[in-house]
Amino acid sequence: MSGVQAAGAPIEDRRQLVEWMAAGAKPDKADWRIGTEHEKFGFRLDGLGPVPYAGDNGIRAMLEGLRRFGWQPVLEGENIIALEMDGASISLEPGGQFELSGAPLETIHQTCGEVNTHLEQVQTVARELGLGFIGLGFAPTWKREDVPVMPKGRYDIMRAYMPKKGSLGLDMMLRTSTVQVNLDFASEADMAAKMRVALALQPVATALFANSPFTEGRPNGFQSYRAHIWSDTDPDRTGLLPFVFEDGFGFERYVDWALDVPMYFVYRDGRYIDVSGQSFRAFLDGKLPALPGEKPHLGDWSAHLTTLFPEARVKRYIEMRGADGGPWKRLCALPALWVGLVYCDESLAACLDLIRDWTAEEREALRAAVPRQGLRAPFRGGTVLDIARRMVEIADQGLRRRAAGNGMGGDETMFLQVLKKTVETGQSPADELLAAYEGRWHGDITRLFAEYAY
Repeated sequence: MSGVQAAGAPIEDRRQLVEWMAAGAKPDKADWRIGTEHEKFGFRLDGLGPVPYAGDNGIRAMLEGLRRFGWQPVLEGENIIALEMDGASISLEPGGQFELSGAPLETIHQTCGEVNTHLEQVQTVARELGLGFIGLGFAPTWKREDVPVMPKGRYDIMRAYMPKKGSLGLDMMLRTSTVQVNLDFASEADMAAKMRVALALQPVATALFANSPFTEGRPNGFQSYRAHIWSDTDPDRTGLLPFVFEDGFGFERYVDWALDVPMYFVYRDGRYIDVSGQSFRAFLDGKLPALPGEKPHLGDWSAHLTTLFPEARVKRYIEMRGADGGPWKRLCALPALWVGLVYCDESLAACLDLIRDWTAEEREALRAAVPRQGLRAPFRGGTVLDIARRMVEIADQGLRRRAAGNGMGGDETMFLQVLKKTVETGQSPADELLAAYEGRWHGDITRLFAEYAY
């Protein structure tokens, strides 16, 4: 499987892991890129149920249909489990959520064009198969047991391990969708600054993009049920990483944390070996019980990092992970927000100033309150909406300073319009869905699929 198979010489010590991560730094801003990822739920137009992998109109048929546009298949055994083309990929989450992992691009105009092209291709194939796709943070009608599991070996291991660590891990795997953006850093110090901003402000981004107010056909009392799920998935690998805010934080501290997060698997010779709960640190010493005497390769380390799920995480870039999946326009708004906040020196400084005196207790309180209360969650005598307004303002200023045009007189601030409306009205996507459910839909949740499908 691409990106997992071990390769190269064995890793001999921890320093190699630190150097590998540090090598991702791009000192020249001209080399910084934007990688947008989004997941979406497929559903059958006839009956609105989830889509299995097999069958004439299943997920495999979707992948096969997309090959006409030039996508190349990635196989696991005899199953197509992903597609690749020009630095981008289409992959499957455990419950069949369709994910576009976009190529690293220079501007949000480009990344939004990529998203639009992808959704048009998906629409073309889906119509032929009698399928639809919708962007939400949580599957609004399906029970956990109704969701088919995709044929990927790593997911079998995760499904067995998740219930040992939290009660909602399987819901995370099978019934959630997200949108995230991957961004570069110039140096270790720049990485540390961006991670502090990313983690402190991630709950506010969650509130801005909150879009999962339904469970099994009814309101669930949450703005972002997806965010709530992460609070009871696996405490070893999730959360706001308090150590990031400590003096001296850098690549070494992140590597030390990652070394002690229990592993899921090791990939060897076309198969996944279950090492769930075992230590990468022991692997580094050649003492992994499942592979005695064997040491890891950089491919093993890279794969292990993909199994860590904090609100923002470091690989050779930083991933902003706090937003629910959502409508078409918000797929472009998420990268616009974070690029505006952290790709401009003045904006990054403004964000650091905004969060400078926030305590660890306040950050955790925000994370705990936002899933249910969203923009109305209290903070320092005001609400999260007050912080969200300031965030959107800072992002707007940062994008204006970037001055990345579209060749027709527009800059990247156009992609913030949907967020400007949110902070002006105080209404999140979840609020809009609930108002429709209680109003024009008259409690008929099936109307959601008709009105909000891509």
